[in-house]
Amino acid sequence: MPKIIVEIMPKQDLLDPQGKAVANALHRSGHTEISNVRIGKRIEIHFEREVTEADLASAREIASSFLSNDVIEDVVAITKED
Repeated sequence: MPKIIVEIMPKQDLLDPQGKAVANALHRSGHTEISNVRIGKRIEIHFEREVTEADLASAREIASSFLSNDVIEDVVAITKED
């Protein structure tokens, strides 16, 4: 099933409490080589047909206006997958 994948991450300058908690847990588990963890979200938009360039443009608009909070998040990637 064709789909568009939207990846969203917290802005680099903001604290990521989930990522910090995971990094601390990994360090306690002995994975001290890991210096930082950041947790974002992946959103899949499925289609019953081939994904077009217009669909990708629409996904970019939706990602910035509806799927993410531009105050605290960045849309880092929009890709299509067949």
